[in-house]
Amino acid sequence: MLVVAGVGAWMGIFLSGTVRAQIGPVETGMSLRPALHGQTVVDASPLGTLTFRTHEAPLQLRITLDNIDQERAKALIEDPRLADRLPGLIESDLLDGVRALAIRSLLCAGAGALIAVLLVFRRPRVALLGLLAASVALAGTGALAAVTFRPSSLVEPRYSGLVAAAPSLVGSAESIVTRFESYRSQLTKLVTNVSKLYETVSTLPLYDADPKSIRVLHVSDIHINPIAWNVIRSLKDQFAVDFIIDTGDISDHGTNAENKFVDEIGTLGVPYVYVRGNHDSATTQKAVEKQKNAIVLDNKARNVAGLNIYGLGDPRFTPDKSVSVDSDPAALAQFARDHLPQVKKPDVIAVHDPDVGKGFSGAAPLILAGHTHERRTTMLPTHTRMLVQGSTGGAGLRALEHAQPTPVQASVLYFDKETKRLRAWDDVTLGGLGEQSVYIQRHVEPNPQRMISPEPTTAPSPTGSITGTSTPTAGSPLWHQGQSSPMLQRSPTEGDRES
Repeated sequence: MLVVAGVGAWMGIFLSGTVRAQIGPVETGMSLRPALHGQTVVDASPLGTLTFRTHEAPLQLRITLDNIDQERAKALIEDPRLADRLPGLIESDLLDGVRALAIRSLLCAGAGALIAVLLVFRRPRVALLGLLAASVALAGTGALAAVTFRPSSLVEPRYSGLVAAAPSLVGSAESIVTRFESYRSQLTKLVTNVSKLYETVSTLPLYDADPKSIRVLHVSDIHINPIAWNVIRSLKDQFAVDFIIDTGDISDHGTNAENKFVDEIGTLGVPYVYVRGNHDSATTQKAVEKQKNAIVLDNKARNVAGLNIYGLGDPRFTPDKSVSVDSDPAALAQFARDHLPQVKKPDVIAVHDPDVGKGFSGAAPLILAGHTHERRTTMLPTHTRMLVQGSTGGAGLRALEHAQPTPVQASVLYFDKETKRLRAWDDVTLGGLGEQSVYIQRHVEPNPQRMISPEPTTAPSPTGSITGTSTPTAGSPLWHQGQSSPMLQRSPTEGDRES
């Protein structure tokens, strides 16, 4: 009878389903399952899972992070009093969720034990004894879990999935726990930059009220940072762009688990032109291709909103350590020159690595690239301009490793609808992790109709000259060769960088 009651109780727990719980601004699903070892598993898809040996009882608590309640998150950000109470709110919500889960599991387990014993022995009195035995066993299991609960286990997680390489991605567990409060504060500030962006761009004079301009948003190196989608949506709407160009590294390791991240592309509502980066696998490229508004360019050209764009994916996939990687600049430039016969006078060439871009010098008036996580503009000897974008994802999770934050960067490009030439561009920079600044720098192309000359075959690999700095720093505002305007900043707060 005890064995049958135990089996029925465990079956009841299995069938008890998931309890939905709101923990702070995060919507979660909680489930309880029998297990050989007591543990708590946090499913943070698509990054992977974190497992904590929190107790000794044979139960597994699984918490799935499903969604973020944007309205509640916004309220927490805008009300400092709520933000200060956030740890307490999370603790209270977590306890309420676990309590509801425990009650539901206990009822389902009791019902399972009662039904199982009744079906096997067909005697109500024995079934009630089975229910009593199951209740005592479950109460004992719960008490064992409470008595053996180890708070110290929260600083000793076991990683799986993408975060299996956690030390290289987000630093050691000890470092994360030690700096948790600062990370929490910094991430909150980073999210507020999106709302600050709305305020800043509202004061920025438009380059051109002429409807004959084509507006393009250039992003790069998102590295599966979700904050990038918020920034991209803000810029897309505020600047009314015609389409978006992504010059690669939307992923971090190119795995199947990361493919879900690119589904956001399909919600943007404008064409999304993409070229593969060295962190993007063929699987990543296929996942992007499945989005209804995506245009993947890999040694091919497409006309988008009136612009003829040629794109070439990066020849390397660096996360695969079993494959030798040739990152020699001369070899990358030669890789591009090998594809020159396929290039038919495009208006824009999109690649990932600037060294590949140099191989296309003279093939188009404008080359867009990324890869370096540092924004710069280079005028090549052929008068081809190369714009290298910073990281729109703030270098992804690697931003947590460095003392200095990597800024979140993107640019809005303005093209003449008749000549297809770049007329101006706005560089937008949001302060990285822990920063509260928004910079917008306006550049005007001094000679849009300049002659583009082919690269001499005997000339060495072009190096060009940098005409702008990578990121805005204190005391050194960005300037562009020729006609330009200084960086704009609205309502600086304590800790902001001065333009």
